[in-house]
Amino acid sequence: MTARWLVLENGEVFKGKAIGCDQLNSGEVVFNTSMTGYQEMMSDPSYCGQILTLTYPLVGNYGINRDDFESITPYISGLIVKKASVHPSHFRCRFTLHEWLKANNIPGLMGIDTRKLTRMIRERGTMKGAFCSSIDQIDEKVTRLQEQAFQTNQVAKVSTRTRYVTPASGKRIVLIDYGAKKGIIKDLNAHGFEVIVVPYNISSDEVLSLSPDGVMLSNGPGDPEDIPEAVETVRNLLGQVPLFGICLGHQLLALAGGAETEKMRFGHRGGNHPVKDLRTGKVAITSQNHGYTVNPASVEQTDLEITHINVNDRSVEGLRHTVVPAFSVQYHPEASPGPEDAKDLFIEFRNMVDKNQTPASKKEGIVHA
Repeated sequence: MTARWLVLENGEVFKGKAIGCDQLNSGEVVFNTSMTGYQEMMSDPSYCGQILTLTYPLVGNYGINRDDFESITPYISGLIVKKASVHPSHFRCRFTLHEWLKANNIPGLMGIDTRKLTRMIRERGTMKGAFCSSIDQIDEKVTRLQEQAFQTNQVAKVSTRTRYVTPASGKRIVLIDYGAKKGIIKDLNAHGFEVIVVPYNISSDEVLSLSPDGVMLSNGPGDPEDIPEAVETVRNLLGQVPLFGICLGHQLLALAGGAETEKMRFGHRGGNHPVKDLRTGKVAITSQNHGYTVNPASVEQTDLEITHINVNDRSVEGLRHTVVPAFSVQYHPEASPGPEDAKDLFIEFRNMVDKNQTPASKKEGIVHA
């Protein structure tokens, strides 16, 4: 294997070995603490524009299979691991980690001290980083990283460009795709919902023309304030149809309801985050992947109320609108990967849809392909 370097905007350098493709990308360097589920993480659109560091020391030991992808196209800018398995062992394995990265034009780096990198991110916050193939490129890379801004167009990159339907015999949910994971559609279908997936920049009038019984606001990458058109759509949908937001969808509901969001120092990315439901006192272990959060003080003067908090840092993990049928969570009840403690939220959404027959849902809709 050839040498490859990771350069951070603060001038820190990590030397390792190249895996994946030869393309030398840059991006926001983040870390995930999950012990399994690397295939789902690498294919999660919420990582668009980011270089993903996995803290578990051996990655790729069960290979890559055809079933566990969360999207067809991966959007990560790169992958960093301590050690990549060369000889995976699993009956569903089709490719090694290196083979899959190379086939999808994703550069990777192995053999660095991932614990040191993770501690650095925890202490100083997420930073821009870039791969390089020569030590002579380092100074130039650092200068370029310090001058460039973080990406702002990730949602436009990952969202569907056309509407499509996953049919079922039950009520109709319009899923606004800000970077939706396959697991969300799978769980909605499991509850009998017909799902119409639509682009992120759809208007509220277009959503209502589909006669939905409910609207799901999906997960997705980046800063929610970068897509004001989505905030406007959610604001106009409040009170028109039941809403359920997940991750970025949660932040968009907060902005639409008058609250504010802010960037976290290093975010929540992992499969063991404890979240307390303030209504019941129950704690769920959750899967999370986000770098922004709702400012709790900003919720006080709105019609929103905080329903869930993170046990570790007391950050906002759930909201409910006190006037109209709408709620959201910051974590992933569909998991993929992670625990399934929060699956009941889909039942809560189904009950909300059953209870609230909206004017839009009583009309006959026309679905345009």
